[in-house]
Amino acid sequence: MATVDVLDSFINYTDTGSGDIPVVFLHGNPTSNYIWRNVIPHVSGENRALAPDLIGMGASGKPDSDYRFADHARYLDAWFDALGLDQVVIVGHDWGGSLGMDWAARHPGRVRGIAVVETFLRPMLWSEMPPAGAELFRRLRSPEGEEMVLERNMFIEFNLPASTRTLTLEALQAYRAPYPTPESRKPMLVWPREFPLDGEPADVVATVENYDRWMAETPEIPKLIMAVQDGVGLGSPEIIDWAATTFAAAEVANIGPAGHHCPEDQPDAIGTAVAEWIRRHALTTTPAVA
Repeated sequence: MATVDVLDSFINYTDTGSGDIPVVFLHGNPTSNYIWRNVIPHVSGENRALAPDLIGMGASGKPDSDYRFADHARYLDAWFDALGLDQVVIVGHDWGGSLGMDWAARHPGRVRGIAVVETFLRPMLWSEMPPAGAELFRRLRSPEGEEMVLERNMFIEFNLPASTRTLTLEALQAYRAPYPTPESRKPMLVWPREFPLDGEPADVVATVENYDRWMAETPEIPKLIMAVQDGVGLGSPEIIDWAATTFAAAEVANIGPAGHHCPEDQPDAIGTAVAEWIRRHALTTTPAVA
């Protein structure tokens, strides 16, 4: 583990392997870079692999912040710049996929390829959510969400175990450790309120629409969309098919049966899919100078 100062705080990250063009792994809510621990070895044997903890999450600093999408993007920008990352391949899960696509759209000359799984491929409608999921998110976006997440720590104690098939007690304790107090759990409460549903929040919807345009208009950038078997909600077959036909130079890889937090359930399938995709497109090979 390493840390680097960013803005008014610091980012914790892992840095393994070697290579000129690193592969950056971005996690989502309510996890940390720990979720990539069994995926990264498939890639780091041939490449440098970096995995930050998002600000306020994992072992990164917990500054006084609103922890909205734009705040995470700002700290993540500072992390990329602090490490001098000019050419990268991005792999993102959940909000990490959205942050990765957003970063790529705003830094188009610095990304070689992008792979995502169980992320926000486009804005959604409440009607596209599974009924139980829609009910949960409505509660999280209401005043009841404060008690559910800050007091009862439901994202760690209920949502995370319910959306994986193989979560061990050791892993649960690792995810639980950064959030001992209600104050420390604020990022986990804000994230579900950022979910782009029926046009709200408008700024997040605009961000997703912007990176969708970039994903559709960049045939020179290879893209890998990983799909779980029998996916629902943001990983449903309909949304995967939409992305596969809308995004330029997009490939789809099925990683098998898994819950939403699929790097816990299918790390080997994800790692193998990413590693083979990187090799196939020579994404981490430095271009020859003419």
